[in-house]
Amino acid sequence: MKVNNAVGLATVTTTNSGFIAAIKDNSAIEGVARNRAIGSAPKMAKAPAAAVKAVKAKAVEKEGRAGATPVKRGKKPTAEPLSDLQWDMQQIHANEAHKYEMGDKRVLVGIIDTGVDGSHPDIAPNFNRALSRNFTVDIPTDADGNEVDGPCEVASCVDPADVDDDGHGTHVASSIASPVNGLGVSGVAPKVSIVNIRAGQDSGYFFLQPTVDALTYAGDIGVDVVNMSYYVDPWLFNCVNNPADSPESQLEQATVIAATQRALTYAHGKGVTLVSAAGNEAMDYTKTNVDRTSPDFVSVPGQAPYPRTITPTSCKSMPGQGDHVISVSSTGISKRKSYYSNHGNGFIDVASPGGDVYDTPDNTRDITKATLSAYPKSLAVANGEIDENGDPTVPYVVKDCKGKVCGYYQYLQGTSMASPRAAGVAALIVSKYGRPDPRHPGGLTLDPDVVKRILTETATPTPCPTPAAFTYTRHLPNGTTATATHTCEGDAAANGFYGKGIVDALRAVHR
Repeated sequence: MKVNNAVGLATVTTTNSGFIAAIKDNSAIEGVARNRAIGSAPKMAKAPAAAVKAVKAKAVEKEGRAGATPVKRGKKPTAEPLSDLQWDMQQIHANEAHKYEMGDKRVLVGIIDTGVDGSHPDIAPNFNRALSRNFTVDIPTDADGNEVDGPCEVASCVDPADVDDDGHGTHVASSIASPVNGLGVSGVAPKVSIVNIRAGQDSGYFFLQPTVDALTYAGDIGVDVVNMSYYVDPWLFNCVNNPADSPESQLEQATVIAATQRALTYAHGKGVTLVSAAGNEAMDYTKTNVDRTSPDFVSVPGQAPYPRTITPTSCKSMPGQGDHVISVSSTGISKRKSYYSNHGNGFIDVASPGGDVYDTPDNTRDITKATLSAYPKSLAVANGEIDENGDPTVPYVVKDCKGKVCGYYQYLQGTSMASPRAAGVAALIVSKYGRPDPRHPGGLTLDPDVVKRILTETATPTPCPTPAAFTYTRHLPNGTTATATHTCEGDAAANGFYGKGIVDALRAVHR
């Protein structure tokens, strides 16, 4: 049995098929959820190969990688070697902010993600190896022998706390705190410390127990800011009484909400500023929606994702819609809301650059309109993205060297990329206005509610487009055209696309 005493969450193993029914009505038990074990997925529950391929293709398209043209360099950079490719830093005035505040090493930023490549030369100087932890276990294959996380490099399938075999977490960490060291890119807060608090598997699944453990650990060690670019699987939305769900599924989702909220509240009470990606489903979370993707991991025979009507009053996506969480939407290079970004007046707190490869004059795809951050060399090699000389073979990977030391970087887009840039500004705020932390000598601290107030008050108010019903047109690489209309509600002071506005690093530290 594994127990998280901070929030009262226990994971138990039993052969009793009636276990849930036996304890669910116990007054001492608030909720029960089946622990989803990827390795036991039965044949009849597997998604069809064509569906898996389609989902992966959509993910690559969303991330802004496949089908891109080679990157063209612009003017000679004035800061880091690849700074001319970091339009996102310019949008939030981060380089200007560095004249006044670059961050403080005593400020700890937790990356709750798929891991962080602590050996990457543009992360290593700010990586706190001693405090980093891995709270999840990788599963190499499912019951049919199909690869899930891939072969385990260690016998326990628990990777070291400085490894990222997905690349997502490394991109996030670099966006926050790549140092100014004459190599590659700079992060928004290039002198703060990065702590890898891994909760996501190589496959990208984030389950309840690792998420709760990561959040409570962040609170216990004195982390100042955490970035959460994920939702808790297997439900995009957790509903307590959706008629489309079985009683067991309703109980499971209620447990996810309760346990995750306990962990968020615990971390917030310990001084952690909680920053989360708003998600990439292009939905208005304040309206009724249809979720066709959940459960996204299937372990029950005969069960597969099914359509559910989602109402904002009875369903929550966690952690993004949790209490005390700063929810971040994504902008493109023109400052428009990214075509994939979720939105909603009252749901979005602030906006931040996460990229939009179709934010171009002719609505065709341009990889440089995504965001560029660090990429593990091991993944570039494994994916065939660099040749025997170490040179990139794909346009979405960029190489930069300082002497004999080389780093690799990849273009990605998503609210996953917007959130860490807002978290970076939050880290600058703690660095600028924080005080010595009496509970963690040698650290700084600042009330998370104060951090949020400064972050939102210094954001650049950005009004809804005119007309407020904005139509996105995308000329896709396959020759087809996609259109979608999203409606922005609210005014310049607060609206569903931008919240209180686009975060501004300069205004946050030089008021």
